[in-house]
Amino acid sequence: MGDAQGFLKHTSRELPKRRPVPLRLLDWKEVYEEKFSHETLQTQASRCMDCGIPFCHNGCPLGNLIPEWNDQVYKGAWKEGFDRLHATNNFPEFTGRLCPAPCEASCVLGINQDPVTIKQVEVEIIENGFDEGWVTPVYPTRLTGKRIAVVGSGPAGLAAAQQLTRAGHTVTVFERDDRIGGLLRYGIPEFKMEKRVIDRRLAQMEAEGTIFKTGVNVGVDITAAQLREQFDAVVLAGGATIARDLPIPGRDLDGIHQAMEFLPLANRVQLGDPIADENGLPRINARGKKVVIIGGGDTGADCLGTSHRQGAESVHQFEIMPRPPEERAASTPWPTYPLMYRVSSAHEEGGERVFSVNTERFIGADGKVTGLQAHEVTMVNGRFEKVEGTDFTLEADLVLLAMGFVGPQKNGLLEGLGVGYDQRGNVMRDKDWATTVPGVFVAGDMGRGQSLIVWAIAEGRAAAAAVDKYLEGETALPSPITPTMVAQR
Repeated sequence: MGDAQGFLKHTSRELPKRRPVPLRLLDWKEVYEEKFSHETLQTQASRCMDCGIPFCHNGCPLGNLIPEWNDQVYKGAWKEGFDRLHATNNFPEFTGRLCPAPCEASCVLGINQDPVTIKQVEVEIIENGFDEGWVTPVYPTRLTGKRIAVVGSGPAGLAAAQQLTRAGHTVTVFERDDRIGGLLRYGIPEFKMEKRVIDRRLAQMEAEGTIFKTGVNVGVDITAAQLREQFDAVVLAGGATIARDLPIPGRDLDGIHQAMEFLPLANRVQLGDPIADENGLPRINARGKKVVIIGGGDTGADCLGTSHRQGAESVHQFEIMPRPPEERAASTPWPTYPLMYRVSSAHEEGGERVFSVNTERFIGADGKVTGLQAHEVTMVNGRFEKVEGTDFTLEADLVLLAMGFVGPQKNGLLEGLGVGYDQRGNVMRDKDWATTVPGVFVAGDMGRGQSLIVWAIAEGRAAAAAVDKYLEGETALPSPITPTMVAQR
């Protein structure tokens, strides 16, 4: 390391400041106040230890060369750091904003100090790279003449497509929505990642030769048989899109929506689609409403921040699990990802978080939801049990279900292809990312189940290497993980 004693000199972890809450609720821009100075970032990078065994590598599915680019940033070798960052990650501008940073949870310095600000160093390297004009098309040295279809344009599909295009194949990405990006585009609010971040990367991919086709529902607009006939290989990267429901009395009342009904509409308004009302709000919105979000994860937090910006009267976020501890729980020791209480930017903005609570029924009038009945729960032998005497009723005229996803949509393409499924209902794959149908591969949440963006990109890269080897007999593409590693983690 450039400064072997940096972690001793600089014991405090520093991140960019967020804009004041009253100010940032007036717009949909990313929440940070200003760009991190290079000098401050270099100080933070100097905290990376010469630890011998960099456990951050174990925490990162992509195998990011974290100590290397920390050292290069500290020394001011930004271009070298940029090159090392791109050696393992196609889209560090996505992960630098959206990944929960399991690498930081594995940081050796994190055993008894705050871990290195790995995620912030990552995003600053790539932003500097865009500013300097270093993000340019990477062209293949030869064309193979092989045609590959990638179904789905989320992070897994985009990573697979870019790798395969650079290997010389002709790659077509199919997306059933009207814009490329999948959940990156319509599921992630602007205040977490402005969509210009996606568009500039897509411009690079198009220049490299990747073909994008939007508004195509594969399995309907083009049949599975046609797909197999027209392409030499297929990569399924459609995600786990079936949302977990809450089948309790009153579920059919108007005003109860899945998060992925609510969030995409909010994003579409910000993208300029003509769906806003006279107040500039989408059809489903939180303006002046008592909102209850059921689900305490990242999607629930996205609904929370969106509800604040739309002008909700009040917001409650329910979580059936107990409140996590303030510090790392004993059940998740270093270097595992810690169970602990976290506060996102959306939580800073208001609303009430309610833990250990179960919703029993929705109540309404004239076909519309007016509230819900719930009670506290406790965990007994691995099962939730009602705490007697804790029943309560809460007013609500907008309920958002943010309880995760249960698997991929099977009707249409998957049924047409005839792929097999694992015990969890995800698309089955072997050690080479191949499905039970020859020439058809799967990457990301469609085969793994709901997971993190960093896993999606890693799987997209690994599946691309498998496809390249299937078509060419060998591959020079890197493969950061295997399905066996996925199961172990």
